[in-house]
Amino acid sequence: MQLDRYDRQILQALQADGRLSNQDLADRIGLSPSPCLRRVRALEESGLITGYRALVDAKMLGLSLMALVHISMDRHTPERFERFEQQIARIDEVMECLLITGQSADYQLKVVVRDMDAYQTLLLDRITRIEGITGVHSSFVLRRVIDKTALPVEG
Repeated sequence: MQLDRYDRQILQALQADGRLSNQDLADRIGLSPSPCLRRVRALEESGLITGYRALVDAKMLGLSLMALVHISMDRHTPERFERFEQQIARIDEVMECLLITGQSADYQLKVVVRDMDAYQTLLLDRITRIEGITGVHSSFVLRRVIDKTALPVEG
């Protein structure tokens, strides 16, 4: 999909505030409401806009501990990776799972939990019980320095 300046402005505005009304969005980017809505729908239908979500404060929910967990697997087969990915996707505390290179690990997880006891339970009772895991290395996040959700859309 070829993006023009209006499409880019729409993406920037909606990433900053997904609750903008069509009228407010149209006013902000300098289009009338009807073509603005057509463009938003086209961006949604193309799959470029994948959805709308509320961002929730983890600490206000009592989830004050974030960890990055590197996972090493015993075999590098599509079946082993698929099985791991299916099982890890079922764990609500796993916020992100990345298949990575350049490390001694195969996956990096970002997890959020209440405290160290909850992390221990998650790690020992759920994550390490997944078949094929041979190594786990945890790092704990002290502070989020940059925490973005918006992607750069400059042309």
